[in-house]
Amino acid sequence: MTGDAQLLDELLALAAAGCGDVDVAPDATAARQYWRTATLVVIGADAVTGCVRARLPRRRGLVLVTRLSEQGDGTYEPVSDEGGSWRVASQLDADHVVVLPAAAGWLTERFGSAGARYRESAPVVAVIGGRGGAGASVLAAGLALTAARTGLRTMLVDADPLGGGVDLLLGAEGAQGLRWPELSAARGRVDVAALRAGLPRQGELAMVSWDRGDEIEVPVEAMEATLDAGRRGGDLVVIDLPRSLGPAAMCGVQAASEVLMPVTADIRACAAAVRVATQVGPHCRSLRVVVRGPAPGGLTARDVGAALGLPVAGVLRPEPDLAAALERGDPPTGSGRGPLAELCGQLVAELTAHTGREVA
Repeated sequence: MTGDAQLLDELLALAAAGCGDVDVAPDATAARQYWRTATLVVIGADAVTGCVRARLPRRRGLVLVTRLSEQGDGTYEPVSDEGGSWRVASQLDADHVVVLPAAAGWLTERFGSAGARYRESAPVVAVIGGRGGAGASVLAAGLALTAARTGLRTMLVDADPLGGGVDLLLGAEGAQGLRWPELSAARGRVDVAALRAGLPRQGELAMVSWDRGDEIEVPVEAMEATLDAGRRGGDLVVIDLPRSLGPAAMCGVQAASEVLMPVTADIRACAAAVRVATQVGPHCRSLRVVVRGPAPGGLTARDVGAALGLPVAGVLRPEPDLAAALERGDPPTGSGRGPLAELCGQLVAELTAHTGREVA
């Protein structure tokens, strides 16, 4: 993060030598969408004051960097240090403060280790309904079950306190284990093995859901810690998002490598989904539509995608027996057959293709 063109060129050259996978932001406003999920954040001295004023949350993996320029008398002076910004740098709680060119080798190694951690982390997919009743929770549960059935260590995170609970949707409401009221105090780097051992499980699928008690507000720090543990200790994280995004749910949007938005193929659903896309789009890396039939007015998946200005991830054909199966307590995609299972298989394969994690 820097508006100093020369410093940016130097940092990009070091990043190319270290990892090559970099997002660039000129200021704190542009950097906010990457702030929580980036494995490393490098801030130029020119941007430090703006970060403090923006009240960006504290995080690990923060490096502040300035550069020296040679003066006519042979001495070196720091540049890009507007207004003595280094005097307030401690307010960001940075891990390191470095000076280029002296720290070039160290920073290249830092980029390399950050890139390795990013590549090794499990992908995160979030699902949000384009309108009420679009089937977002069913799709999220179907994706998680499909991934777990193929042997992928999967975590399904229920971020919707008013959704009724994904454990109930999976027929696992009686399963013993930790739920959000017990996890709301989580902070920082959570022990992965201990967390997975403590959660309700169905084979390779671990669930983070709600109990049947009073609604609680999950702190952002607890959501961050839980998602971080899921990424470090598994192969796929699936988040079921509410349509009204609070701070913790927004953390899930920002952590996701992709957000899927189920939309029924009718005009009112498209109108509602436009509002959801406007709310979610600026905060996520990728937003795609899943079009759900039937189409009473003949709208095609292409029509829906064009109306929303978004790419279509897939089409969910009508499955007449699905509602009755869910009412009986049968988990979505539990049989491995039908339109939902086919779509989930396709999406899971796409989500895990670039990670090297094989889907059987």
